[in-house]
Amino acid sequence: MARILIVDDAKFMRVTLGSILKKADHEIVGEAEDGKEAVHLYNQLQPDLVMMDITMPEMSGLVAVRVIKRDNPNAKVIMCSAMGQQKVVVESIEAGAKDFIIKPFDEGRVLEAVNRVLS
Repeated sequence: MARILIVDDAKFMRVTLGSILKKADHEIVGEAEDGKEAVHLYNQLQPDLVMMDITMPEMSGLVAVRVIKRDNPNAKVIMCSAMGQQKVVVESIEAGAKDFIIKPFDEGRVLEAVNRVLS
């Protein structure tokens, strides 16, 4: 069981992802609506994993993952986006993400990515 922070500006996406993760016995320790809040909550909660959307107000997921990784080099982040273009995937990995999941969420793919990143 991992302690997971979910970051997405859409409540529906946070709820959907949260229910997939809870079914697999993971604990949702926090939720954030933008990258700025994500950085703050990461430092406060020190979760095992962050599920991070890319396109958000205030601070994008790409900027947030860079800030989190700069301050916490061992942080584990999986990026989530409706945009699956190769450029976005490559940018995410270069920013420090360990994996990339395309929305809408496929339960099997989410859990496979989470298990791989955590092991």
